[in-house]
Amino acid sequence: MKAGKLKKELIDFSFLFPALIVFLFVILIPLFAGIRYTFTDWDGLSATWNFVGLKNYRTVFTDHDLIQPLRNTALFTVVTMISINVIGLTLAMTVNQEFRGINVIKSIIFIPLVVSLVLVSQMWMYVYSDFFRLFGWKSPLIDKKLVMFGLSAMSIWRESGLAMIIYLAALKGVPQDIKEAAIMDGAGFWQRFRNVTVPFIAPAFTYCIPLWMASGLRQFDYTCVATSGGPGNASESIAYYIYKYLFPYSKVGYGQTVAVIYLVICLVLSRVVTRALRKREIEV
Repeated sequence: MKAGKLKKELIDFSFLFPALIVFLFVILIPLFAGIRYTFTDWDGLSATWNFVGLKNYRTVFTDHDLIQPLRNTALFTVVTMISINVIGLTLAMTVNQEFRGINVIKSIIFIPLVVSLVLVSQMWMYVYSDFFRLFGWKSPLIDKKLVMFGLSAMSIWRESGLAMIIYLAALKGVPQDIKEAAIMDGAGFWQRFRNVTVPFIAPAFTYCIPLWMASGLRQFDYTCVATSGGPGNASESIAYYIYKYLFPYSKVGYGQTVAVIYLVICLVLSRVVTRALRKREIEV
């Protein structure tokens, strides 16, 4: 390698080096330390701990208390992932017009995204407790059957604006001449959407679907702030379940074991979904 090219490579790498350092100390080292703790009974506070081998892993696969958090997380993920993408795409197609005031409308739809998750939870707790009461409705946060849908609504309200922006950017890339040709050929709205729009915005699907799937799988804030896992454990997510074992219960060994297994599941699931979407992207 020539000296000039090597120097350029080193200069380019120097821009990545600070991020790599942060990634090393914030992600990699804690990850491997956490894997080590899965073979111990450490409580998170003691200076010593006992090696317990695979006991924590055996416990995970016989822990019936994990079933409800898994169901809650799966329900939240499916509801929010589908709703956010459908609403985001619908809004994008609606505002993909040029008329006076359109930028104001886009800003209003996007504004919820800048609100913190904690504040969103507090706002919706007020809506459910006070505003719903005006119409004689019961807060979904106190109903075991509806609580996950109540939490899902918080995420849908906050995140749909971002999905709209992503899909809107993709829609801008659809060639106008192809749309006009389809109209001249007599294609209806759904025919144009399926055969013209979808193929051109396929990369947006590949980005958005895994993004909100991952967001749902790691859901913690809404449960922690709005319900603390209640009523009972009807809104307890896997992330909140892990948190309880790591901190209030002081069972770091077991909590880390659940976290590591769940991480592997999430990585495999994300890989499968992303690969399927990329394959579909090439086909269309």
